[in-house]
Amino acid sequence: MKSMSMKVFLVSTLSILPLLANSGEIATNSDTLAARSLVKAFGSDLKHVLKTSMKSGGPIKALDQCHIQAGPIAQENSLSSGWEIGRTSLKVRNENNASDEWEMTTLLQFEKRKAAGENLKTMEYAETVKVGDKKVYRYMKPIPTAGLCVTCHGGEMSEEITKKIKSLYPNDQATGFMVGDIRGAFTLQKIIK
Repeated sequence: MKSMSMKVFLVSTLSILPLLANSGEIATNSDTLAARSLVKAFGSDLKHVLKTSMKSGGPIKALDQCHIQAGPIAQENSLSSGWEIGRTSLKVRNENNASDEWEMTTLLQFEKRKAAGENLKTMEYAETVKVGDKKVYRYMKPIPTAGLCVTCHGGEMSEEITKKIKSLYPNDQATGFMVGDIRGAFTLQKIIK
């Protein structure tokens, strides 16, 4: 995803800003419907790993399992769908999830839309951008911070959790969140034929 970032930024910056300024609904087409379905499946897979790990071994096991399984879950969902699927944030835990320029612009707009009172459950953004001679459909949906999230992403975490996070993610930025914050976003893209 990151290799296309500068081209996407240069090609789409002028067209994306006016569109992002409007918080209205995006056009529902087959790509949007597919992206929504993929977000639901990917989110469900991640949530299942998290909840199962928390139940069987608490937050330390959940951190281990998220570290081990999140990437392969994204890759499996990508391979089975033909889309590139991932997560990003303004404050990433895993540096491999750093946002490209298009994602950064969208994340910042999500924050503005949230501040204006838009509901995170229905918030999303999609756009077709040109990358070289190809058209790429891009889609993002915010991930709200839930109660369970603050265990490992909140402002006040146990020393044990903080040590574990630092051992797995030495450059972690993904803390200080409160319930209801935008924790990050699902990000999807595919080349349009």
